[in-house]
Amino acid sequence: MILVAGSANLDFVVRAAHIPAPGETVLGQGFTTYPGGKGANQAVACARAGGAATAMLLALGNDAHALPLLASLESVRVRLHTLRSPDQATGCAFICVADNAENAITVAPGANLCLQSQHLPELQDVSHLLMQLEIPITTVTAYAQRAQASGVQVVLNAAPAQGLPPELLQAVDLLVVNEGELRALVTHPGTVVAMLRQLEVPSVVVTLGQRGCIARQQDAYVLQPAFKIAPIDTTGAGDTFCGTLAAHLGRGETLAQAMRTASAAAALACTASGAQSSIPTAMEVEAFLGQQPVVDQSQIDALKSYCGLDAS
Repeated sequence: MILVAGSANLDFVVRAAHIPAPGETVLGQGFTTYPGGKGANQAVACARAGGAATAMLLALGNDAHALPLLASLESVRVRLHTLRSPDQATGCAFICVADNAENAITVAPGANLCLQSQHLPELQDVSHLLMQLEIPITTVTAYAQRAQASGVQVVLNAAPAQGLPPELLQAVDLLVVNEGELRALVTHPGTVVAMLRQLEVPSVVVTLGQRGCIARQQDAYVLQPAFKIAPIDTTGAGDTFCGTLAAHLGRGETLAQAMRTASAAAALACTASGAQSSIPTAMEVEAFLGQQPVVDQSQIDALKSYCGLDAS
């Protein structure tokens, strides 16, 4: 089983021609609410796109915003360990999605900040603990250390971007970051490969958007070019990747196999609106992969060049 410990937010989404610049007002084209939050998104992705038995530890307020979050998680049979906060509202995120599918997000954490070290459930039957950084970092550290002591693999999506204490990194088996998040973790910015070498974590995956992703596993590298799609909304694509990746690692697949499936799931998530609502099913991911051509060597070479691997 995969246990996700993290955030749950109700997303308030406005579509607009472009993301507003500081001080600019933009007229939106439509407004919708979606269940979201990095933790909840990744739990849904584990269960739906990854087809894995999934549990989630989350905190919610006693308000109406909690209801669609619970309904979404329960609809994919995520086993819930729910803390209710009487003093904090359910977390919310305010998202602007531009016509080019890019987004800008502001999060009000609310009840998510109430998760504390004593709230982690028992870890028997858990193979991987998947976490993010929308709950207190002291809590994330405590959970990672307890999981490590229990022989559970710790997967950390270090998002939103911030520095991490050494004691947390020491308890992480697999770190998943995008380029901005990777840059926030290193002392000397440089090529992707140069930055990867500065992290003392056994395995690190870096997502590179429309380019694909790269992983360092000990001293070896794994490259996965992106799949070609026509994006509509990139919200939740990274979370879909993380949840699907953890699910397939929990099945005992290699990192390369899990990255390929996770990349396909993330690509499909970009072809629909919303965070959890855009996450594909495992059958849809399998069908998509079955339609993909063999990776061209030029794609691999381009990814190597971008990451600085050909110059290392």
